[in-house]
Amino acid sequence: MQRLLLVQFLLVLSSIGFSQKNINTAVLPSPSQLRWHQLEYYWFAHFGPNTFTGEEWGSGQEPTSLFNPINFDARQWCQLAKKAGAKGIIITAKHHDGFCLWPSQYSTHTVRESPWKNGKGDILKELSMACKEFGLLFGVYLSPWDRNHPAYGTASYNQVFVNMLTEIFQQYGPIWELWWDGANGEGPNGKKQVYDWELFRNTVKKLSPQTVIFSDVGPDIRWVGNEKGFAGTSNWNLLNTDGFEPGEKAPSTDTLQTGNKYGKNWIPAECDVSIRPGWFWRASEDNKVKTPEELFQLYLKSVGRGANLLLNVPPNDKGVISQFDSVSLIGFNKLLNENFKSDLVNKIRTLNNGSKLTQIDLGKNSLANCIVIQEDLSNGQACSQFDITLYDESNVLLKTITGTTIGNKRIITFPSVPIKKIILQILEEKKPTKISEIKVFSINESLIEKVN
Repeated sequence: MQRLLLVQFLLVLSSIGFSQKNINTAVLPSPSQLRWHQLEYYWFAHFGPNTFTGEEWGSGQEPTSLFNPINFDARQWCQLAKKAGAKGIIITAKHHDGFCLWPSQYSTHTVRESPWKNGKGDILKELSMACKEFGLLFGVYLSPWDRNHPAYGTASYNQVFVNMLTEIFQQYGPIWELWWDGANGEGPNGKKQVYDWELFRNTVKKLSPQTVIFSDVGPDIRWVGNEKGFAGTSNWNLLNTDGFEPGEKAPSTDTLQTGNKYGKNWIPAECDVSIRPGWFWRASEDNKVKTPEELFQLYLKSVGRGANLLLNVPPNDKGVISQFDSVSLIGFNKLLNENFKSDLVNKIRTLNNGSKLTQIDLGKNSLANCIVIQEDLSNGQACSQFDITLYDESNVLLKTITGTTIGNKRIITFPSVPIKKIILQILEEKKPTKISEIKVFSINESLIEKVN
């Protein structure tokens, strides 16, 4: 009997290990998610009545007469985004106040009721067209919360929201990313809405299968758990979503920041942060725009940790991006281009084909302070611990750097040392790790990652 129990116990342990191994190796990104990973950095554009009131969350009772961006120029936004290196723009088509930046058939609180262009204007139309002109992707933020719509808080509102989604996708597509905020407060009738998330998701996937959907729990992209623009130093592209929903029922912010090593779903992190203290433009914050150097630090702590950076650039009350923001954004892109243009490995593609050890010889001592590693995500995410050892031409050990996850891109910075040889060793992995690229740079010493 004891032998039988022992055999049964070992079989249980074996099945657990087998099950966990299957989970580790089977979860892969979709083609749309792989394309999303390659984008790395793009813009948010918070724009609406709050731009004119100075509020972050509108009440929904603001008069539509407030909205009148007399110099609105979507082409100026897109031209600047292109110069700043952004890959796309996600616009707040409807924030919590319920004001629609397009003349929706399903609301009476829209640009149609505003004095802008005598009620004939359409922000979504102009911006989607400008994005196409400048080769940018077009995305939409659509808050389910609506503090203006009379149906909010009733069963019929979910269909209203579906109608709005349908309207947007059919009139302004293609839409590359749809952004759902999990906020859920009271509407004008004092009631809260029970969102039908499954209906919303199914509607979007039917209308536009290639669109990636963002929320606290995906299904395609997840919130990183903070609005400061940084991912965890350990950052898994996997997440368990069973029993969770966007908003109050979401996983903990710690979990969102790091993901789940053994997660069942491929749902990578997106880091949202504003270039200003607030999400909507205020003249009082013109002197508080993040500097190019501060934006570079955010890049290291988001893209450099395997996530994507969603940088909010709010247009002003005239309808254009302010000069204060423009200068900083152009400066940020200049820092990226200047510091990541000269790869000391001569841009040789380095594949380790699943080996635990990769060695790079630079031929001679080269002063460097930055190493960029990328995993081949078409193989999934495998590495959970690595170290990098640096040697000079006398084979003297200069430095050992340890890390956990790699993912789409891991940027490691350190004080400059004269390097000849670099050895990357995978110490722990869920399956053979495929390194797609290793690059070495000498960036401005003042730009190495600050610990905070």
